[in-house]
Amino acid sequence: MEQFIMKTKIYMGEACLLQLNSLGIRRAYIICDPFMEKSGKASEIEGLLEETGAQSRIFAKVVPDPTIEAVTQGIEGMEDFAPDTVIALGGGSAMDTAKAVCHLYAAMKQEQRPRLVAVPTTSGTGSEVTSFAVISDPEAQAKYPLKDPAMVPDVAFLDPVLTATVPSGITADTGMDVLTHGLEAYVSTQSGDFTDACAEKAVRMVWKYLEQAVIDGSNMDARTHMHNASCLAGIAFNGASLGICHSLAHALGARFHIPHGRSNAILLPHVITYNAGLEEAGETEALSRYVEIANLLGISAGTGKATVHGLIRQIRNLMKRIGIPEQVTELGIDREEFLQSVKSMAAKALEDGCTAANPRKPALKNLEDIYGRLCKGGLG
Repeated sequence: MEQFIMKTKIYMGEACLLQLNSLGIRRAYIICDPFMEKSGKASEIEGLLEETGAQSRIFAKVVPDPTIEAVTQGIEGMEDFAPDTVIALGGGSAMDTAKAVCHLYAAMKQEQRPRLVAVPTTSGTGSEVTSFAVISDPEAQAKYPLKDPAMVPDVAFLDPVLTATVPSGITADTGMDVLTHGLEAYVSTQSGDFTDACAEKAVRMVWKYLEQAVIDGSNMDARTHMHNASCLAGIAFNGASLGICHSLAHALGARFHIPHGRSNAILLPHVITYNAGLEEAGETEALSRYVEIANLLGISAGTGKATVHGLIRQIRNLMKRIGIPEQVTELGIDREEFLQSVKSMAAKALEDGCTAANPRKPALKNLEDIYGRLCKGGLG
């Protein structure tokens, strides 16, 4: 038996955020990072809420790779304010913090959690429609993916205007995260017709609009489609889960503090090579799935493996055009320090929850080998 659950009510398009006042909010706890407060975006939300007489409080202590400490502080603020609605404003870190805070607050109170409203300001994580959150423990240099259907936001506002000022580098990183979400969901062992439909559309939209959004951030058509693609990819992987690209990216990001989307991007060509068995005899089931995606993008060659090689080549070309490097040494990471960390990162990736749905079951050595390909000379 399969099931597909989509519980989030989604508003989309320019100025859709104005519909926030139709929700009947009385007490809103706005969770964001310091920039969202300083830039006035959080105050804009407060202003909208004031029009209906709602009270609000801003919690602006979200940090990149949200930590256990930030979540704890968020819960303490909620206990003091007792909101009926939590509004997550920002990128993936704000979404993850708000989801974890809301979920744990309700568990501690042993009551239904407040309504959760997601207002993403980047086009990448798809977190506004997923049951996932990733929380970091800096001391352990680890990231912990959390999953619970109760963490799925109730309402999401996909207003592309909020992404208009996102710098080109972040647009590129988050856009590659969307592409990775779509590809991993499509080849996942838990994929189905409904998740496939969302994954296919998301991948095609990224292929068409990401470069445009990176080159010209004021291109609202490209921004709108990338914002929608991010959400569609979130719907896809919320139902189908992900794979080892994300497992490896979680461990890599936790150890070296590389932006999540960039971690996924530099790993993606190598993960496709492994999953599709391009360097081995015979054909894997995942190979045919990658061929299907390649064909959707107009990429075709004489054989399945040649077609997937073409897909990887075109992904690398896209990365080059939008300024994403292929090796960790280009990110300022010391090669020897990286290689010394490979075994511990691979062990964490193997235990990551995303690994279970990968189309090939990896051994520890497989994951170590993939990491080794991220720098010249590899593990040797």
